[in-house]
Amino acid sequence: MIAQAQENCTYSPEEYLELEIPAVDKHEYIDGEIRLMPGGMPNHNRIINNLSAALNFAFKGKPYEAFVTDQRLWIPRKRIYTYPDIMIIKGELQLQEGRKDTLTNPSIVIEVLSKSTQNYDKGDKFTAYRSISTFQEYVLIDQYSQHIEHYVKIEQRKWTFQEYDETDRMLTFASLPFEILIADLYDKVTFKSAEAEIDA
Repeated sequence: MIAQAQENCTYSPEEYLELEIPAVDKHEYIDGEIRLMPGGMPNHNRIINNLSAALNFAFKGKPYEAFVTDQRLWIPRKRIYTYPDIMIIKGELQLQEGRKDTLTNPSIVIEVLSKSTQNYDKGDKFTAYRSISTFQEYVLIDQYSQHIEHYVKIEQRKWTFQEYDETDRMLTFASLPFEILIADLYDKVTFKSAEAEIDA
């Protein structure tokens, strides 16, 4: 079981997958290190549910597909296995060679920030995502206040950045025909109770 993974030990991708497949909790693999991924708080799940429901409705009959939380992604250039909160695939799925459960070609990744992972999501993880050739947009959603950060690739090694705070604004994607009202994205999210939550 993955619980047997020892601190300060280095694992191969094959060893990680052997441990991860039967595991109850999800773990991230970062160049030999195995890390337990924290569970989501209610606001975290509300935001993911609101956005994924809107995406799935919008994608009917279109060449896009959204995957949520338990779909594994392999980033070969950084030797990382991870589980984005939401990733969007354009066209056909590309799977890791030899596997049927691990994707490699997201065009958009969306992460809902938590206190324990926000620095990583904004820093090294964003760097890792940028090593994926198909990756075009990155959206970071705050679960403790109404705030969104949106990065769009406009050419090689060049990205634009936009912030969203207003309830009546639309979060509009650049690489696919989809937008969502910020108020709808944050539907049922309660910031007052979020302050009292203990984040894993």
